[in-house]
Amino acid sequence: MPEEQKSIPEVLSELWELLVSYGKQETIEPLKGIGRFVGYGLAAAIVGSTGIVLLTLAGLRALQDHNDGHLTGNWNWVPYLAALVLLAILVTIAVSRIKPKGAKEKASR
Repeated sequence: MPEEQKSIPEVLSELWELLVSYGKQETIEPLKGIGRFVGYGLAAAIVGSTGIVLLTLAGLRALQDHNDGHLTGNWNWVPYLAALVLLAILVTIAVSRIKPKGAKEKASR
């Protein structure tokens, strides 16, 4: 037996409910996953960068304290330059590791 025909307001009401549920499914749920991903990434970036800065400062302090007086006077800038070079190397390595999504697939072809 065929179903009863629905009136236009009933069809529009069902269509609206379908569109709202589809919109929630395709927007809100993926955004929750992205928020979690961004949160963990942000926490890792903060912890990692804090660690790198503290290790660089430790190296700078070691160069300043344990140089037997060789880097004094006009040479007191050398430990700062060494720390800056170390940070530049670390930034270069980090930036060189950034690849667009799917870069491995294209490179292997």
